[in-house]
Amino acid sequence: MGTVFKCENRDITLTITSVVVAGWTGRDAAAVQHHIDELSQLGIAPPSTVPLYYRVSNALLTQADGIEVLGEGSSGEVEPLLIRAGGKTYFGLASDHTDRDLEAYSVAASKQACAKPVSSDLWDFDDIAGHLDEIRLRCWIDENGQEVLYQEGTLAAIRPLAELCDGAGFDDGTAMLCGTFAAIGGVRPARAYRMEVSDPRRGKTIDLSYTVKTLPIVA
Repeated sequence: MGTVFKCENRDITLTITSVVVAGWTGRDAAAVQHHIDELSQLGIAPPSTVPLYYRVSNALLTQADGIEVLGEGSSGEVEPLLIRAGGKTYFGLASDHTDRDLEAYSVAASKQACAKPVSSDLWDFDDIAGHLDEIRLRCWIDENGQEVLYQEGTLAAIRPLAELCDGAGFDDGTAMLCGTFAAIGGVRPARAYRMEVSDPRRGKTIDLSYTVKTLPIVA
């Protein structure tokens, strides 16, 4: 069964058979290595390759306006979303919501532990392919009842998306989350996220918002 998206005010049904979360995708190699070194001091194993492509269950993708997570140790992050279907590539917005407590045990397991909210709106990738580095992503979180800017950056900070597609084996039916930016003030959990990707040339935006409900950890 396919998933219904909206592209240029037209409903399209796309069948997704493989979901990939691309990690360590920063264009600045020195900054990526610095982050790897920081995490290693927290007991998080370094990636076997850079970038690294984590496979997660197709069922994790959701267009729901809320997700449930186990415990208080998870957080989301704004990411470009690419979907390949019917010989075409579409561009959207996603959150790689991740269990940070589980990362010290296994980054791959932490990716699989949480649902991945995705936008219901998509763009035809061909419409933005010529000015990708100008595309801007932002994320705000609800912090103590106030909306706070949490992440901001352009695709110029992420490896070229065509390069990521080549590395992932971006076949028909594949959806890929393509990496993110550092969190302003550090990675931390939040009860609600609001995200957007904007195209300044075309004056268009895609929005994604969701809430987080935490479930108790019982033994």
